[in-house]
Amino acid sequence: MIRYRQVDKTFFPLYDRIPMRVQVTAQYKVEKLRRGLGGFVLVETPVKPYVKDFTAGEGERAEQWEKRFDLSHWAFFMAFDGEHPVGAAAVASRTEGVQMLAGRDDLAVLWDIRVEDACKRQGVGQKLFDMAVNWSRDQGLVQIKIECQNNNIPAIQFYHKQGAVLSAIDEYAYYTEPEYRQETQLIWYLDL
Repeated sequence: MIRYRQVDKTFFPLYDRIPMRVQVTAQYKVEKLRRGLGGFVLVETPVKPYVKDFTAGEGERAEQWEKRFDLSHWAFFMAFDGEHPVGAAAVASRTEGVQMLAGRDDLAVLWDIRVEDACKRQGVGQKLFDMAVNWSRDQGLVQIKIECQNNNIPAIQFYHKQGAVLSAIDEYAYYTEPEYRQETQLIWYLDL
C-alpha cells in the first residue's frame, strides 16, 4: 500500500533516489499555419525510441535546490511503498530567483514531479499532483504554472487531463543547450 506525506528537506536524499525518466516514442511537432498568424497545431509525430532521464544532471537533484534558492515557500511531497520512495513532487512559490514565478506572489510552480517506473499509471502521480494543488490553494495562490517538453507526451496528456491550459509554446527555450535544442517548451497554467 502506497503512503503519501508532506516532507521537508531532510528527505532530499530519498527524494533523489526516485528516477525521473520518460520513454519517448513520439513528440508533438509544432506546425505553424500561415507562419503562425493562422495559429498552431501540435501534431503527434513518431520518433526513434529513446529514454530521456531528467535526473542525469546535478541541477535536477533536490539536494542542490537549497544551494540555489530559499526554500521557505516551497513544499515537498513523497510517496512510499513501505520504506521505499516511489514518487515525489515539489512546488515553489514566492521565491526570488525563480524565473518561472515571473515575480508573482500569487503563483505556484510545479517544480518537479516524478514517479518510479514500476509505479507509473497507478495513481501515484495523480495523488502527488493533488497534494501540490491543495497546498497551493491553502497558501492563497491562484494558479499553478507547469513546464514540460514536447517529447513528454505522458506529461502533456496528464496536465491536460487535470484541466491545465497550454498557454505558451517556445521552440527556442533550450536553444543554448545543444543536447535539448530540438525540444520545445510547453507552459501550462492551472487555475486553482
